[in-house]
Amino acid sequence: MSTSTRTKRVKKVRASSAEDPAMAKSPVSKFFGRLALAIVVIITLFPIYWMVRTAFSDNRAMFGEPLSLLPVDFTLGPIERVLGLATPEEAIAEGGSGASINFGLYMLNSIITATLITVFQIAFSAMAAYAFALLKWKGRDAVFNLFLIALMVPVIFTILPNFVLIKELGLLNTIIGIALPAMFMTPFAIFFLRQFFFGVNLSIIEAAVIDGASQWRIFSRIAVPLVWPQIITLALLQFIFYWNDYLWPLLVGTTEESKLITVGLGIFRSQTPAGNPDWAGLMAGALLAAIPIFALILIFGKQIVGSIQSSGVK
Repeated sequence: MSTSTRTKRVKKVRASSAEDPAMAKSPVSKFFGRLALAIVVIITLFPIYWMVRTAFSDNRAMFGEPLSLLPVDFTLGPIERVLGLATPEEAIAEGGSGASINFGLYMLNSIITATLITVFQIAFSAMAAYAFALLKWKGRDAVFNLFLIALMVPVIFTILPNFVLIKELGLLNTIIGIALPAMFMTPFAIFFLRQFFFGVNLSIIEAAVIDGASQWRIFSRIAVPLVWPQIITLALLQFIFYWNDYLWPLLVGTTEESKLITVGLGIFRSQTPAGNPDWAGLMAGALLAAIPIFALILIFGKQIVGSIQSSGVK
């Protein structure tokens, strides 16, 4: 089913809902529904706003006004401390520890790692999902059931064998070593995409086979374009997940050249005095680290919404 067809079905469902008196809502129910939605939005977005507010506050002054909704003594000092633009003396005067992290290198490492994992994982998972959904081969369902079983295994159980494997390969303290265990495919990604490949019209596949198209051509020219919004959605979800990963990069990347931004922020937090933590600097680092995620959501937001809508009327 094409994206345009799914969009028409969504509009048709909305139109029929609006015309049905039984489904029409009273003004009171609409008001409370919108009020509940507004409350949920505020609760969801408030931590992000509080992060921004703290990132532009003076670290010492904000403890005197803990309930202020606006930045306390607005300053760019926290961002300068995280980026290493402030001298140790200036950082201490602003309530920091005087220590700094290689923020630019950590951000670059995170971008490279998350991109490597996302690109390779989506490519291999899409091919596997296509094979599980549209190809007929002996033992297909049994193999897929094994993937479902793997989906139920807690990630913590795979850390030790993966660590031993990376160590034996000599890839500790490298970007490849951090990315390798997740680069090829995951049960979740295969399961997610398989559901949408089931929606591809088999008559199109059969017509392509009759015309002499190879399976690779059918996959890349027909199947993938039909589920492209869902692939983008999955790619964004996986990028965010591995961007936020902390434990595995902490174990594998222990040198300065291999640390990711999540580990770097943890180091920055540990460098501040226990009795007077640099919350403003930490929130500034978290804000800067979240910029790539915000950018991706702004760029691909419409495709994500379209993917969710189409999955709801399959």
